[in-house]
Amino acid sequence: MLTISDFSEMCYLSPQTLRYYHSEGLLVPADVDPQTGYRSYTFDQVEQAMLITALRGTGMSVKLVRRALDEPGEAPTLLQEHADEVAAQRQLQDEAISDARMLVGSRPEARLRHVPEATVVSRLVTVESVPDRYDWTAAEATLGAAVDDLVATVQACGAVVSGTPWRGWTRGTEEQRQGADGPPWLVTVPVEADAKALAALPDDVVVQTFEAREELSIFLPGKSSMAKFATAMSRLTTYPLDAAYVDFSRMRQVLHDDGVETAMAVREVEDADLVG
Repeated sequence: MLTISDFSEMCYLSPQTLRYYHSEGLLVPADVDPQTGYRSYTFDQVEQAMLITALRGTGMSVKLVRRALDEPGEAPTLLQEHADEVAAQRQLQDEAISDARMLVGSRPEARLRHVPEATVVSRLVTVESVPDRYDWTAAEATLGAAVDDLVATVQACGAVVSGTPWRGWTRGTEEQRQGADGPPWLVTVPVEADAKALAALPDDVVVQTFEAREELSIFLPGKSSMAKFATAMSRLTTYPLDAAYVDFSRMRQVLHDDGVETAMAVREVEDADLVG
């Protein structure tokens, strides 16, 4: 038999941890002196302690480790499920670190630019609404899939994607609004295509000319969120413009691989605007 001190040194587990594992039913001592409460362990329990240490080292909870010990046949599945969760969490952390580096390294700034005329194709997409809130995560997934599908459709018809896709809110038609479960969006892709390719597009894809315009935009790294959208709006609306203003009705979100660029058309203030 091994005393708790000897077992602790052998297994690199503190006596406090061993007592905790005992209380949680993970590693029950082979013997507990009823008079002194001293715990004793056998050499056979060293292997169990090693397994517990390995599983706990992965970040598995005590509850999950106990289940893996109680159901050895399920242990590989439980470990894989935990590994998948860790990988997903690690990806989120990596994305957050990347965002933080970009935001700390250089504060995002709004910029003016000229956007040339282009032929574009658009498709209406409805994002299902959630009571009392806007689900940004669900919206990102739905709109991202819609953009990918539109790009694939364009290419299947023989057209070439000639620029970065974007999305934007739209009122849609009365019929579309009545049948929608949430706010309608337009996903748009710039293309280069001949008449044959354009004619091959499905009926729900609309071909338009995106008119050249002056635009004020700001890029924020990473996935879209309410905070990022609010930040973009605040920076764009407070940008000093000379005899001009940003047109909220002509806003779009350009979808780069590493973030979202919120852009709004800039319109000059004309005498008629000032009078009427």
